Formats: sequence, structure tokens, C-alpha cells
Amino acid sequence: MQENAQPLFQAQGIEKIFNGRQQLAVLKGVDLTLDKGEMVAIVGTSGTGKTTLLHILGALDKPTAGTLLHNEKDIFAQNESELSAFRNKTIGFVFQFHHLLPEFTALENIMMPLMIAGENKKQIIDQASDLLKLVGLADRSRHKAGELSGGEQQRVALARALVMKPALLLADEPTGNLDPKTGDTMFELICELNRSYSLSTVMVTYNFRLANQLNRCLTLEDGKLHP
Repeated sequence: MQENAQPLFQAQGIEKIFNGRQQLAVLKGVDLTLDKGEMVAIVGTSGTGKTTLLHILGALDKPTAGTLLHNEKDIFAQNESELSAFRNKTIGFVFQFHHLLPEFTALENIMMPLMIAGENKKQIIDQASDLLKLVGLADRSRHKAGELSGGEQQRVALARALVMKPALLLADEPTGNLDPKTGDTMFELICELNRSYSLSTVMVTYNFRLANQLNRCLTLEDGKLHP
């Protein structure tokens, strides 16, 4: 980060407590700064709260305590409607399971966020088509999700995550359901798109080989992030 430059995203003292029969403190003061275009991997054993942290970074869930800043503005100071608009415009999500809508084609799945945002129909088609080409699936635009391989479905999910030109991509085990060769291809595609779009990226993964190729690799342990 340049001297005096402010981070794009900054998490400060993030805590998350789940209340059931017993209180469960999953996050116990997570601090994280993320610069524009930076790629960060988060690793850790199962159950340490990696996905919980990713959901908070993406404003899908609110922390019990702590603040999350985007360009120095408190994300959770917004109301629910503003938060929804923020997520749609600023955050792209890729999960281990692609969550494509099976009744729609690859192109239509990518178009969905733009349609929700009320963009011009021709612009929607053009942007979605360009991204489909970028992820190498231009010839699969009319195929429904069930007609695509696992790797192809995940590439469509990645294109959908990027169609709003977000500032931050959150990837939760994006290669976890893929065979090693397809997983490596997916990882390389994410890195390529990171460079092309100066896209800040936080990736949760169990794959230490891939994690160590990113700018930083952090371990979530005992409710906090460690270098």
C-alpha cells in the first residue's frame, strides 16, 4: 500500500457470537486490511469460522461487535435496503457450490445481477456475453446449468460474480468441488481476472499450495487472523 493511502476494505475487531443453548464465540477480534487489487488467502481447520468471516466481509451477516469499512465508511451503518444495494454493486461472491439457477441458461444466470439492478436490457446482454467469452464459455451461452460440467458451472458462477464490476471478490472454496486439474484452471482464471480488473480478492481455501501463491496467506485460529 502506498504511504498515506487508505485501504479499500478494513475490518476492525470483528467478533461473532452465536447464541444457542450455549454461547459460541467464533470470531474474537478479527483485524484485516485489504488494498485495491490485493489477493489474500484465509486458511484454517474446519469449524474455525472462515465462512462466517467471509459472510461478514460480504455484508451477508452482521458482526456481534467490530466495524467493517469500505473507503473509510462504515458498511453496517447502512439500512437493509442500502446494504442489499451495496452487496449487489460492490461485492462478488463465488462459493464451493455454484448456486446457479437451473431453469436458466448460462447467459441468463450471468445477467441476473444486472437485471436486479435494473440495467438496460441490451447493455445487460452485451456485458454478460463479454464475460462469458472471457471465462471461455462463449459457445455454451444457451446451455442450462445441468448441461454444463462442474468446472463450466463454476466459471459461469465466477462470471456472474464479476458482472457488476465489484470492488471485492469473495471466494469460498471455489476449487473445492473440482478435480485438481479443473481446480487449477479455475484458480488461474481468478488470478487472471484479478490482474485485469485490479480486483481485490479474499479466498478461503484448504489448498495450501494455491493459498501460498497469493499476496498474503493468513490463518484463522482461535477466532483471530494470524500471518
